[in-house]
Amino acid sequence: MVKSELIKSSPLRILEKSTHGGVGKGNIGIVAARQGVGKTACLVHLATDRLFQGKHVIHVSFASTPAHIISWYEDIFQELARRLNLENAMEEHDQLVKNRVIMSFNQEGVTMEMVVKSLRSMIADGGFAADCVIIDGFNFKKNSPAQLAVFKGLAGELGLEIWFSASLMDGDIVFDEQGFPTVLTPYLNDVAILIFLKPEQGHVKLELKKDHDNVPAQDMHLRLDPKILLITGA
Repeated sequence: MVKSELIKSSPLRILEKSTHGGVGKGNIGIVAARQGVGKTACLVHLATDRLFQGKHVIHVSFASTPAHIISWYEDIFQELARRLNLENAMEEHDQLVKNRVIMSFNQEGVTMEMVVKSLRSMIADGGFAADCVIIDGFNFKKNSPAQLAVFKGLAGELGLEIWFSASLMDGDIVFDEQGFPTVLTPYLNDVAILIFLKPEQGHVKLELKKDHDNVPAQDMHLRLDPKILLITGA
C-alpha cells in the first residue's frame, strides 16, 4: 500500500467525520480513561497519522522518558507498516522521525507556563513548524483550568491542534448530567473534543463525549484493539 492510500483508509478519517473535521487548529482534544486502558496508544496513533500526512508533531510527556515514548512510535509504525504492507517503509519511517520532536518534563518541578514557553521557543524560535502537539500525563486533578487555558492560548496563537491524555482513577469515573467525567467538567470550556475509552469484551470502545458545540455521535464505530495497540473500525 502506498502512503496516500494508508492515509485515506485510516479509521481516523472516521473520527474526523464524526467530529465535524476533527479538533481543528487552535483547539484542544482530550482522550480520557483509566490508567493502562490505552490513552497513550491512541495519542501516538493520532500523532503518527499526522506524521504520515507530512505534518510536524511535538510529543510532550510528563509520565515517561523519551526512550519509552520513542518505543511507542516505533511499535505503532511497525504494526501499521506490516499490516498494510507499506511501500518504502524505511524511507517513510526516517521522514516521520525528522518531523517529530519528543520532550519530557517532571510535572512536579515545572510550571505549565514553563512548558508552554519551551514549546513556543521550539516552534517560533527553533524553526520547528509544529502542526500538532501531544500532551501525555497532564494531571487534571492537581492542575487547574487556568493552566489548561495557557495551552489553549498557545494553540490559538500558533494554529496548533493539541491533544491531552487524562488519566482517571476508579473514583473519578463519575459522569455529570451531560455525560462528562466530573474531574474534567471544570476544564471543558477550553476543550473542543472529549473522547472516553470504555473497556469492553476484547476491545476498547472510543466514546465521543464532546464534539465542539454539537450533539456527539452516539457511536463512532471506532475501537482500540489492545493486542495491536491501534485504533480500528468497529
